[in-house]
Amino acid sequence: MDRITNPFSPGAGAPPPKLAGREAILEQGRALFGRIKARRPEKNLLMTGLRGVGKTVLLNEMERMAIEEGYRTISIAAHEDKSLALFLIPQLRHLLFELNNRVAGADDKVRRGLAVLKSFISGIQIPAQRYEIGLDIDSEQGAADSGDLEIDIPNLFLAVAEATDEHQTPVALLIDEMQYLRPSELNALIVAMHKIQQQQLPLLLVGAGLPILPGLTDESKFYAERLFSFPEIGPLSEGESMLAIKEPIESAGESIEDAALQEIFRLTKGYPYSLQEWGYQLWNQAERSPLSVALAQKITDLVAHRLDENFFRAHSNRLTPREKMYLRAMAELGAEPYRTADIADTLGVKINSLGPLRSTLIKKGMIYSPSHGNMAFTVPLFNAFMKRAIPEFSPIH
Repeated sequence: MDRITNPFSPGAGAPPPKLAGREAILEQGRALFGRIKARRPEKNLLMTGLRGVGKTVLLNEMERMAIEEGYRTISIAAHEDKSLALFLIPQLRHLLFELNNRVAGADDKVRRGLAVLKSFISGIQIPAQRYEIGLDIDSEQGAADSGDLEIDIPNLFLAVAEATDEHQTPVALLIDEMQYLRPSELNALIVAMHKIQQQQLPLLLVGAGLPILPGLTDESKFYAERLFSFPEIGPLSEGESMLAIKEPIESAGESIEDAALQEIFRLTKGYPYSLQEWGYQLWNQAERSPLSVALAQKITDLVAHRLDENFFRAHSNRLTPREKMYLRAMAELGAEPYRTADIADTLGVKINSLGPLRSTLIKKGMIYSPSHGNMAFTVPLFNAFMKRAIPEFSPIH
């Protein structure tokens, strides 16, 4: 079969040919964009889920929907080694300059937005010249320049939202990997969105992060649950998984056996990234239609190798040997979730000695606690990968 016409595209954030099973969350986003634009209150969206379930794909689709609704978008992927401010500044500057270019000279609210942005830059001690605020605008002293993000980011967002509101331009802020935000940054965002909501200004937030995100917001501000909805993005059902594979194949003029679809679901458990890899490899290895269950079984090792190299290993390469052995001990225990006491017993150490190691793995986004005293992988099917990567398990010491 022709590889050029292969409809599948495994990759981080790559849109699948069929976005199956996500209609409810997309409708929730559509309602959010419509209500905020109409100045009706609505909870902002913070999508949560394991890696490889399609959160980034959904965030990109939400951005497309927002643009269709007339929004200006600010899209950010948070990073554990880079501050939120450094992502925000150039995009807010671009937005305000875009508003300024609509009229002959900046109006008062756009000028104030730029002045507050300039103050914000000075408050976090970044040379303003680096961003060329320009327009002979002086910073507004006392506005967003305290150096305290929980004070400054809300003031900055209010100034920007007032400027965009003057130009009837709603704004959608989209942030991926939100679990990497520092506590002060997450606090600041929550306070900012609370003030925006109180003023009924047309600026909204759609975010995505690992399952720890709701807990992080609860720790930040007690009223977060009133500001945000936390839809959980999980694996697809068997029917949705089969549709995600079958429809693109049939749209390309080919066919696949139902037994092959059932086998793929059994092996992937409905996780979208794995489904895309399976569809991609099955198409490339097939000589003709229909794509058969016999071929699916034949290429199992090939697909496992591709997933190891292109998905699982990307998450494990930055781990230390001790961190890898902690994860290998989890895999040794079988099915999730894993009791922290059992992990310690498997490693042959005292449970209180593992606190720092466990904390580091959580910060790196490799594990999370689904309930008190339990741990789980943030990467679906990672336990099987760890057994393939480290076939022989030995205690940590």
